[in-house]
Amino acid sequence: MDSGSSGDSVAQAEELVDLRQAYEGAGMQVMLDELDRELIGLKPVKARIREIAALLVVNRARLQVGLQTTPPSLHMSFTGRPGTGKTTVAERMSRILHGLGYVRKGHVVTATRDDLVGQYIGHTAPKTREMLKKAMGGVLFIDEAYYLYRPENERDYGAEAIEILLQVMESNRDDLVVIFAGYKERMDVFYQSNPGLSSRVANHIDFPDYSAAELLAIAQLILAAENYRFSAEATAAFAEYISKRMQLPFFANARSIRNAIDRARMRQANRLFSSIGRPVTKLDLMTIEAEDITASRVFQGELEGLDPSLPLT
Repeated sequence: MDSGSSGDSVAQAEELVDLRQAYEGAGMQVMLDELDRELIGLKPVKARIREIAALLVVNRARLQVGLQTTPPSLHMSFTGRPGTGKTTVAERMSRILHGLGYVRKGHVVTATRDDLVGQYIGHTAPKTREMLKKAMGGVLFIDEAYYLYRPENERDYGAEAIEILLQVMESNRDDLVVIFAGYKERMDVFYQSNPGLSSRVANHIDFPDYSAAELLAIAQLILAAENYRFSAEATAAFAEYISKRMQLPFFANARSIRNAIDRARMRQANRLFSSIGRPVTKLDLMTIEAEDITASRVFQGELEGLDPSLPLT
């Protein structure tokens, strides 16, 4: 064997990369453990995030040892019904990308059609570019993205916004990740209508609805974060509430649960205030009772809520 070959072998032997150390050194394990603690369920979503994180760690390791590597496409599609954790996961994803050095800032800018599309000629381009400028170095999260495309209206400017997004997604892929989100069926049609967009979105993640047991666990997390608790009877009542609420229209998963707890807190406050003649204990102030749950109109098969534009619970 000649000395040159021997030298190459030694050099290659020295180029060792500890992937676990790189993974943990970038804070991936801490962030993913937080995701497990803070988000109930969503096992397929969490598994896909771990796969993406592993890909990014390996890609960075390849660069460190001098292997020519094409940067992975990180633009994403999050599909699922409201309240399934899409916005929360987008925030965690941005932190992961920042930890691994794929974006400079790691922040999330949320946009809807109104933030991107103008109502007259010449208005859309500056609106879209302004939102992209705000998101640069992080993630642009576009909720209900299918509303950008309205083929039935020839005077609609959504197509212009999409064209600008496509240009920037390609030219700034090393400093911006765009996540399109919305109901799965509508998003499928959206991508079919925009082949250029579909080809640039490599990571499609579907967010399943929560089960009744998962929703009860989410309720317990929300209460604990606010220093509240259910009594044993209230726990049983809220489990029944969840079962009934899931059968009614406009159910928005965890969002509906949070709204229900907010109303239960209001009923608890009124109940405590009505007994103002006696002192209340710390436990009284913390505890949601069954009557604070069963007073909901959901137990009569009706919806609650004052604003019809918002998910009702």
